[in-house]
Parts: sequence; C-alpha cells; structure tokens
Amino acid sequence: MTGLASTTILLVRRGDETCMASDGQVTFNDTVIKAGASKVKRTGKGEVLVGFAGGAADGLALFSRFEAKLDEYQGNLERAVVELAKDWRTDRVLRQLQAHMIVASREKSFLVSGNGDLLQPDEEGVLAIGSGANYALAAARALIAHTEMSASEIVRHAMQIAAEICVYTNDRLTIEEL
Repeated sequence: MTGLASTTILLVRRGDETCMASDGQVTFNDTVIKAGASKVKRTGKGEVLVGFAGGAADGLALFSRFEAKLDEYQGNLERAVVELAKDWRTDRVLRQLQAHMIVASREKSFLVSGNGDLLQPDEEGVLAIGSGANYALAAARALIAHTEMSASEIVRHAMQIAAEICVYTNDRLTIEEL
C-alpha cells in the first residue's frame, strides 16, 4: 500500500503481537529538516496505535479528528475509522488534507485515506504507507513467510531495509507495540 512521500509507516501483526513503526525523517523538498520525528502515536487509553504519512500538520489534524471520533463512539475503532473516512471524503476542508493513516488495535487494523478508502490487511496482517512503503511491505512479507521472527523483530528489520533503499526514510525508528 503506497502512500504519500517523505516517510515510512509499517504495521505488522504476528500471533498476538501488533507492532507499528515509523522512521524519523522529516524533509522539506530535498532537504532533511529533522531526523528524529515521531509519526506513530497512541490513543484510546493506550490501546490504539496511529501512524501517519504525508504533510505533518495534515497528519496531526487527522489524528486529532480520529481521537475525537474514537471518543464519540466510546472506543469502537471500526466505527471511528468509518466515520473519519466518511468525513474526510465529504468535508470540504478535510478533503484538502494530504495524508494517509494506519490505525490499529489488538484485534483490527485499517488504512484510511482522504479518497474515502478504508482498507484492512490480508491475512498476513501487514500494512505500509509512505515513500518507503513498498520496500518495507515487501521485506515484512518475506520475513513473515520465511522466518519465525516476532512482529517487532520483523518491523525493525523491514524498516532497516526500507531505510537503506528509500532516500525519504531513515533508520531513527519510533516503534510501538500492543
């Protein structure tokens, strides 16, 4: 699942472990502005992970909207992401936001985009967005298929591979686990 440029977010589920990571690089055109940004956040009393790619301000605005939806629907993750996707697609101001999000709890995960897309991963439980998404996704799928690594080990290795290939992705990772 590719997304907007300038970051990489990867979600891996394996067994009862859910792990999400982001790289730390923030760029402006072709200049690295920051190397240690956190693009994965916890919400929903620490039980939901959210990662965003795209414009930083847009991602943070969507994160705030998502938190409000999660509160409005008493922690019902699926209902909150469906309502956010509907608002994002139909609201004039939200439609202008340039970002993608991955949202995950222990049981479910979703990719949400401004086109109104709301996708769940296949059985292997891997989602990725951002400029390095295809590299991280391919590496994670290969590691799931050919190793017994945990979700957090897969995330670390796959993100390292993405950082070695994608110029908009670095190896200063933020990793959160459920």
